[in-house]
Amino acid sequence: MENQVLQQDINDTLDNRKALFKKPNLLYWYHKLYVRLLGDSLSASELQILEIGSGMSPLKHFYPSVKTSDIMPMGHVDYVFDALQIDRVEEIAPSSLDVITLTNVLHHLQDPIAFLLKAHGKLRTGGRIMFVEPYYSRLSNLIYTRLHHEPSDFNIEAPILSNITGPLCSANMAIPYLIFFGNKGWDNKLREFYTWDDAQLFYYTALSYMATGGVARKIPIPPLLYKMMWEIDSRLANRFPAQFASFFSLTLTPICQGS
Repeated sequence: MENQVLQQDINDTLDNRKALFKKPNLLYWYHKLYVRLLGDSLSASELQILEIGSGMSPLKHFYPSVKTSDIMPMGHVDYVFDALQIDRVEEIAPSSLDVITLTNVLHHLQDPIAFLLKAHGKLRTGGRIMFVEPYYSRLSNLIYTRLHHEPSDFNIEAPILSNITGPLCSANMAIPYLIFFGNKGWDNKLREFYTWDDAQLFYYTALSYMATGGVARKIPIPPLLYKMMWEIDSRLANRFPAQFASFFSLTLTPICQGS
């Protein structure tokens, strides 16, 4: 049964990836997100960058020098490993990476704090972790709790997934938000190893993403019009995050690097 679930997840991921590359507006949404995180591709090519959860991601399409990874074996992925075992991956030397990046991956990990602590040892001096995760505003809370298929469970005692059923099915979208915006003290351990502040926060809304149709729907908005929509949407999210933001990006900078 486990093999069947894994193979189905691989097939679904590859199908979604194919659909994504046929949608210019969706690719534009991702590209703008990546530029915000990594800058231009030429500058990024000088860095050692590892992406976690690259199954459907188009990051390498825009940044060819990035090394990709996933828990599922797929032809376009450079490394196959469980993110929670990153400290044991011999192909990635300690203190060798400038950037570890994840997009909507933390909320799929069984123990995201454990991953962040283990990833610390792979970063060199000046390295950083950059990730994008769901943000719960007045708008997005309605979308995530009533329309989205992944669960948003705020009534948890620890930031850990209690039920693991497969790479794609296992999730709690609320966990990263609770870690970094909640008042539960779950970020205390992370603050022993990383620093971050509001200046490193950037917000996105669900409106510009939904206007692409995602991977499942076709919404025929002309690319030029969509680009204008994205700019308005981005300003709206960052001016009024509590009302409109649906995603947030954050950069964690190690206080002291592993050896």
